[in-house]
Amino acid sequence: MGLKALLFDVDGTLADTEPQGHLPAYNQAFAELGLNWHWDELLYRDLLTQPGGRERLTHYIREYQPELGKYQEEASADLAGFVNRIHAVKSRYFYERVKRGDVPLRPGVRRLMREADNAGIKVGIVTNASAASLEPFLAYTLTDGLMDCVDAVISGEQVSRKKPAPDLYQQALRTLQVSASESIAIEDSAMGHDAAVGAGIPVIITLNDDTRMHDFSDALLVVEDLGEPDIPLQVVAGDCGSHQHIDIHLLQKLVSGGIRS
Repeated sequence: MGLKALLFDVDGTLADTEPQGHLPAYNQAFAELGLNWHWDELLYRDLLTQPGGRERLTHYIREYQPELGKYQEEASADLAGFVNRIHAVKSRYFYERVKRGDVPLRPGVRRLMREADNAGIKVGIVTNASAASLEPFLAYTLTDGLMDCVDAVISGEQVSRKKPAPDLYQQALRTLQVSASESIAIEDSAMGHDAAVGAGIPVIITLNDDTRMHDFSDALLVVEDLGEPDIPLQVVAGDCGSHQHIDIHLLQKLVSGGIRS
């Protein structure tokens, strides 16, 4: 039994979309709408425990009770509609940032996707994001034919429960027609880790500043990033043997039973 599918999360895994894209886009949206709100990195880290953008906004309004100003009546009458209004403006700013190239891929992502495609291994994208909000990222970040390497995109609206529930990964396995033991997920957060593990899929974690303190006790590997041939990876937990970056050969070893001395 070998590796047949490589499943990538998006936000924080393919790219540092949260600090470089989503967070500044939220604050730009608040300013445009005349809301006296500002999300700093510490607050946003707490909001990231929510499974999606609309859920973050709803949680913030309900739990932090910010000033609503001229939107008080609108928000009281239709909170979901008010949240959708903010999210639409935020999505426009995020689109602009991605289009400008402000949200590049993390080290090793482009290389590993191409390696998987060349080896006949299916590549899936598995994300809580909606297809509409994901579209600009895929269009402007997975460039130079990289989207041709992607066999399936599984987005949040395709299931009833988002991560940390296992539903998205279970849907990915069905779509790609592979088993959990033939797959590896690459994630960055406890939410994604728990979703993959819940679906029985081995998971590799690429850390970022928002997730460094999360519990990844069931991960195969925890690394700073995937590494490149000229940029050796930094292993936080697990064993890469003599491998200096995460490549298909290492993943095949891991899915077949781990590194052997």
